[in-house]
Amino acid sequence: MRNFRRDTPTVNAGSMADIAFLLLIFFLVTTTISADKGMLRKLPAECDAPPCIVDFNKRNVFRIFINRNDEIMVEDEIINIGDLKDLAKAFIDNNGENVCDYCNGEQLITSSDKPSEAVIFLKHDALTNYGAFILVQDEISKAYYDLRSNYAKKVLNKSSEELTKKELQVVKKAYPFILSEVKVERN
Repeated sequence: MRNFRRDTPTVNAGSMADIAFLLLIFFLVTTTISADKGMLRKLPAECDAPPCIVDFNKRNVFRIFINRNDEIMVEDEIINIGDLKDLAKAFIDNNGENVCDYCNGEQLITSSDKPSEAVIFLKHDALTNYGAFILVQDEISKAYYDLRSNYAKKVLNKSSEELTKKELQVVKKAYPFILSEVKVERN
């Protein structure tokens, strides 16, 4: 009788670690990492000489508050997110002092004196959903974009895409984006 040895075949795994390492390096080098997206905002310059307090007329402040239930309140009234853009535009473009020849406002005594003095005051609760906060920021940005586009068409006879850098600065000066965000206190 023959004696059969039942040896199990083995695979030489000595180079497996090298292959795994090379694959890891390959995937690290070839993978693209997406850039974080954020909101483009120009922060105000740092105050050089205290006191750093700016006097303003309360009439020129458009108060927005987002509570912990993600409800949006404008001037202490709960509103729908779809109404925010139009309310902000009406407030900014009010022309309360009747000195703005390009404004289309109704000159209400409860809204801003002129676009260069209109301040959007945004406050939110510590438990506010980040998505709701971004939606409010987007609506405010849309309001300014619409006002600036209308100014470019009315005064400069150009669309916002056709503006030069110098003309864009003129448009931004006519409707400066003044947003005041309150630091949220966390308990």
